[in-house]
Amino acid sequence: MSGREFFTARTLAEVREGFRPARRTPAELVPLARALRRVPVAGITAPADLPGFARSTVDGFAVRAADTYGASDGLPSYLDLLGAVRMGAEPDVAVRPGGCVAMPTGGVIPAGADAVVMVEYTAETMPGTIEVTRPVAPGAGIVRADEDVARGGVLAPAGRPLRAPDLGFLAAAGVNEISAHRRPRVAIVSTGDEVVPPGTARLTAGQVRAASASALAGLVADAGGEPWIAGIVPDEPGALKGRVADVLPESDLVVVSAGSSVGARDETAGAVAAIGEVWCHGIAIKPGKPTLLAECSGVPLIGLPGNPLSALVVFGQVGVPLVWRIAGCENPPPQPGTRARLSRDLASAAGRLDVVQVAVRDGVAEPIFGPSALLSVLARADGYVIVPEPATGLDAGTEVEVTLYR
Repeated sequence: MSGREFFTARTLAEVREGFRPARRTPAELVPLARALRRVPVAGITAPADLPGFARSTVDGFAVRAADTYGASDGLPSYLDLLGAVRMGAEPDVAVRPGGCVAMPTGGVIPAGADAVVMVEYTAETMPGTIEVTRPVAPGAGIVRADEDVARGGVLAPAGRPLRAPDLGFLAAAGVNEISAHRRPRVAIVSTGDEVVPPGTARLTAGQVRAASASALAGLVADAGGEPWIAGIVPDEPGALKGRVADVLPESDLVVVSAGSSVGARDETAGAVAAIGEVWCHGIAIKPGKPTLLAECSGVPLIGLPGNPLSALVVFGQVGVPLVWRIAGCENPPPQPGTRARLSRDLASAAGRLDVVQVAVRDGVAEPIFGPSALLSVLARADGYVIVPEPATGLDAGTEVEVTLYR
């Protein structure tokens, strides 16, 4: 393969369905305090029933439900107050027929009781006597010992990133560490004689700082990966091939920023073909058509266009799901979205998926246009709109789904 012409461009749907490298990161033990958004290797199960004891969900009185049947404001039931349950302690009193026990929310249900009457429907008419004005059914105001989860039940499934509520559920069950996929290490290699490190204080004519690498590192980190900015490769024959070969053993995914197009200086396709297998070169997406996908020694590789806007848009569509998949998550968590009306017509070409940046104000999506070399287009955007492949555009006023940036 010469690297100077595109293969037949694949659709984004074909890429997501067909480019599915087998690589997954191995398992490691992770303390619960650092487990947010980590992906469990296997389903995490409860070591015991949760909450582990029958407890009250309201402040009130533990009763036998049958003793409240027929109670009303005009004809209340009168029950003997037998004692009270203290929080965090085993009850030292039982409920007998015609009696009740004072209950705090979360307290242990005493023996003999099968319901809790809310305090709002009671009154102490005289010392030691409780008036009940509403009937309750068995189980009212009570959480069973295994109602949250039974012993052996799933607390968190395999393959789904842990969310904040999951951490609380695991903590309640006494799970202090989990077996999770290691975070994927993603090497980001920049290319081009004109590219200099971001820390370069003063640029000479023709130089640009490696801005795409920093932005790509942010996308990798947001997807649960560990970005590794692996330097800048000059436009010299063999240089990119050598650098990719160097980073492969330490990487779960390699991203080559720039060099995937078909210009005289674009070396990604040739370099990758020499050490791996190119899966496709060209995706029917705008911006980002010159994207290259490959595998090298079992490590997936993405070759991105040089223009920052194109690189970041296509990495969000292809690279981010791939980072999640390598980390053991087959269905990446969805980004937030909102519905809005287009402020103007959007033109598109049939057979190509367009990703259009938009600003959203008061329910209106205003497209933001600009050359693919400008990062300001993305920096000004609140999210993006997809114009699907079959469409030839969208009319002003069309209600669209806007995927929002976090």
